[in-house]
Amino acid sequence: MSLGRTLRQVDYGLVGLVLLLSALGMGVLWSASHGPDGAVSGFAVRQLRWMGLGVVVMVAVAALDYHHLETYAKTIYFAHLAMLILVLVLGTHSMGAQRWLVFGPLRVQPSELVKIATAIITAQVLASTAKRPPYGLRQLVLPALWTGIPVVLILLQPDLGTAVLVAGVAGAVVLFQGVRRRVLLWCGATLAAAAPVAWGVLHDYQRQRILTFLAPERDPLGAGYHIIQSKIAVGSGQLLGKGYLQGTQVQLQFLPERHTDFIFSVLAEEWGFLGAGAVLSLYALLILWGLDIAAKARDSFGRLLAIGVTSILLFHVVVNVGMVTGLLPVVGVPLPLFSYGGSSVITTYAVTGILLSVRLRRFAHGS
Repeated sequence: MSLGRTLRQVDYGLVGLVLLLSALGMGVLWSASHGPDGAVSGFAVRQLRWMGLGVVVMVAVAALDYHHLETYAKTIYFAHLAMLILVLVLGTHSMGAQRWLVFGPLRVQPSELVKIATAIITAQVLASTAKRPPYGLRQLVLPALWTGIPVVLILLQPDLGTAVLVAGVAGAVVLFQGVRRRVLLWCGATLAAAAPVAWGVLHDYQRQRILTFLAPERDPLGAGYHIIQSKIAVGSGQLLGKGYLQGTQVQLQFLPERHTDFIFSVLAEEWGFLGAGAVLSLYALLILWGLDIAAKARDSFGRLLAIGVTSILLFHVVVNVGMVTGLLPVVGVPLPLFSYGGSSVITTYAVTGILLSVRLRRFAHGS
């Protein structure tokens, strides 16, 4: 395929949408980084550097034929497993968790990148199986094993939120293919029966998060402080918001973790219901764009891969917005392109690159 033809077939609409969300995210992060004296933290500047690197990653991944990801799916998978193991051995501790690897000035969270590796390996396994969907329990054993290993390693860090999302990505791909109804009923019954056991396995702080989700007022100055302040920020924005850089919960630093997990609360307080709704509409458009790419892919692997990486974006948005509004427990899931964090930014741009690659090559391969 010639360079000119390739450039004409690039999905510039998708690129523009991602860059628009990135610009809006930078604006909100700049506000969240302000202190009461007007001093600006370095978070926004460092995030801009990560986004620059993310654009390079997006272009590189888009230029790569996504079928190479199918060919080297297991190599990619085991490389990410090695990083997860390395985290448990040499990872950096922060806030009671061991989730990061430090390479000079770079601080990377491998569990973020594992979501993409899980989407790739699940798509490869299901695309190569001779059994046609809907799948029975026997056909789901292999995908469950491939997914279960990284989930366990992430739980050991411990990082319950990311572990659930990794399992969710694989589940989304499987459900898209189709599963027999009795298998779904069996899985649901198994999860319900395992709930008491899972409660006993959870760390104390994880149980505390769930109890706080159910009743944050039980400890308003301790475990419930984050979500209470977040709800105040979201509600005080009302219809039109308090104005850019005018959010009292943010600028007076009542809202904890406002540049990471709770950045949507900053958006809602300063931009109001209409502003937050507009951003959520852009996210919805991004998800639908990914689903459209999946629907128009010309081969099974491309279709499943697009579903898997799109589900990463979907779960991140739903879980983050749900936790800052009190609809879900606080599990430390970032909002794509808004929350500060290099690993999250690189993951989102890599996902965009994969979607661009699938779209770009939809005419190059038969079904």
